[in-house]
Amino acid sequence: MVSARMSERNQVHVTAVVDPEARLDTNVTIGPYSVIGPKVRIGRDTWIGPHVVITGSTTIGPGNRIFQFSSIGEIPQDKKYRGEPSELIIGRDNTIRENVTINSGTELGQGYTKIGDRNWIMAYVHIAHDCTVDNDTVFANGATLAGHVEVGEFATLGGFTLVHQFCRIGAHSFCAMGTALNKDLPPYVMASGKFATTHGLNKVGLQRRGFSEECIKALHQSYRLLFRNKGSRSENISRVEAIAQEHPEVREFLDFITTSKRGIVP
Repeated sequence: MVSARMSERNQVHVTAVVDPEARLDTNVTIGPYSVIGPKVRIGRDTWIGPHVVITGSTTIGPGNRIFQFSSIGEIPQDKKYRGEPSELIIGRDNTIRENVTINSGTELGQGYTKIGDRNWIMAYVHIAHDCTVDNDTVFANGATLAGHVEVGEFATLGGFTLVHQFCRIGAHSFCAMGTALNKDLPPYVMASGKFATTHGLNKVGLQRRGFSEECIKALHQSYRLLFRNKGSRSENISRVEAIAQEHPEVREFLDFITTSKRGIVP
C-alpha cells in the first residue's frame, strides 16, 4: 500500500482529509469531505462515499463500498474503555450503507471487532465493540448489535432487530422486523417478537441456498424434538443425537444449543 495523496492510482477528492500515514491500495476512491485516520488501511477497489469518517486501527479489505455519513472504527461506547489499543477488521466485498456505525474492540473483550465478507449492511445499523460477524449476512435498516455479539454466516436480521450483549445468532437464521433477542438464536431457525420466540425453520432461506429436502426435513424434525416436544429434554437430545450422526447440519444445530451460555430463544 502507498500514501493516498502521492498515488495517482487512487481518486481522492480534494476536500477529503486523508492522514499521510493512512495506507491505500490501488483504485481506492475517497469521496468529498471524508476523513481517513492515520492507522487506517484500505484495500484495492474500495469506494468510500462523501462524509465518511474512518478512524482507529482499522483494516478494510478489497472491494468494499461504504456510503455517506458512516462512522467506521470509532472507539467503543463502553465506559470501561480506557484508550487501550483495539482494532476493527473488515473483510472484502461488503456493502455498508448510510449512517452505519461500527466500533472497534476492547481489552476486556477480544480486542477487535470483525466483519467478514460479502455482508449487506443497510442504513442506520450499529455494530458495537467486540462483535464478530461472519460472511454473507444481511442487516436490514436499524438493526443493532450490543457488544460481544456473534453472528453466523447467511444470518438475516430484519429491520430494527435488537441483540443483547454476548448473544449468539446462528448461521442461516432469520430475525423478523423488530425482533429483540436476549438469548442465543440457533442456526437455521426463525424468531420474532419483543421477547423473541422461535417460529420453526428458515425453510425458504435454506431452499434458496441449496439445502436438500432431506437435510431440511432432518433439521425440522430436530427442531420439533427440542422446541415443541413435551418429552424429557435428555430423551429428546438423545433422539437428535441419532439424527446428527447422518446430518452435519443437525450436529451444528445441536452443538450450538448444548453449548449456550445465555440460554436459547424459546
